[in-house]
Amino acid sequence: MLIAEDDPMFRRVLQSWLQRWGYQVTAVNNGVEAWDVLQLPEGPQLAILDWMMPGVDGVELCRRIRGRDQRPYQYVLLLTAKDNKEDVVTGLEAGADDYLTKPFDVDELRARVRAGRRILELQDALLHAHDALRFEASHDPLTGLWNRGAVLDSLKREVQRQQRTQQPLGLMMADIDHFKKINDTLGHLVGDAVLREVAHRLGAGVRSYDWVGRYGGEEFLVLVPGCNASDLVISAERLRSCVADAPVIADAASVPVTLSVGIISAEQLGPEPWSYEDILRLADAALYKAKAEGRNRVAVGSPSLAAAHRAG
Repeated sequence: MLIAEDDPMFRRVLQSWLQRWGYQVTAVNNGVEAWDVLQLPEGPQLAILDWMMPGVDGVELCRRIRGRDQRPYQYVLLLTAKDNKEDVVTGLEAGADDYLTKPFDVDELRARVRAGRRILELQDALLHAHDALRFEASHDPLTGLWNRGAVLDSLKREVQRQQRTQQPLGLMMADIDHFKKINDTLGHLVGDAVLREVAHRLGAGVRSYDWVGRYGGEEFLVLVPGCNASDLVISAERLRSCVADAPVIADAASVPVTLSVGIISAEQLGPEPWSYEDILRLADAALYKAKAEGRNRVAVGSPSLAAAHRAG
């Protein structure tokens, strides 16, 4: 909590009360210092501001607080000796959430601070619920990876960026080999554990700004911005090894798991305009090639390969 009050005696009394009630308090004596504190990344969520202060008064501070895009919300209790209706309206319209007229009763102050704290606690609960809903809307519930819609949206954006900048862009389409057999022989719970572990290994094996998503079933997309064709092969082989080099332990079973990976780089597509559907189609054809050649391998796609795949 922040106290901004230029009367030193009243400031100390306020601080003493609030600390006695269990609040962690930062106290300043003018509006300029208060504004600096309120802008800190971990700044106070509840502020008690005196209306009349040197530098920046409480009403102007309220306007500044409400004028910036902030999260979480900062609750403001304005202290004022002004008690006419016009002044109260001015303070509330400037952005104050509540006000107290000096001199005030200590029990009233405590009650109003508690009301502010309840509002902030409700806000925290709503923000957590909002974040959870946003996560659920964009992530696969089983693996925690980006879901199909989210990873395809990212692919569309990266393709548009690549068309503008001509920077490298790579895409991998990976499929767990013989996954149906794992489900049929060991059960779907083990199959789910395999999916989660493969997703974990893929996520741990890429850069922080790469995108890994569950495309559907046992298929995954890995979007690799800024990666040229030769580096894309190296990255795909590394991910394939991350999965194949150690079995997945699930329900007391040791399950060998391998990936087939089809890859395509934007530089292989030439200068003509192309879409995200084009690069998906080429990655899918390369994945088909990797499976046809024996699985547990990386295959590089090309426009001619995709044409042959469609003809077949």
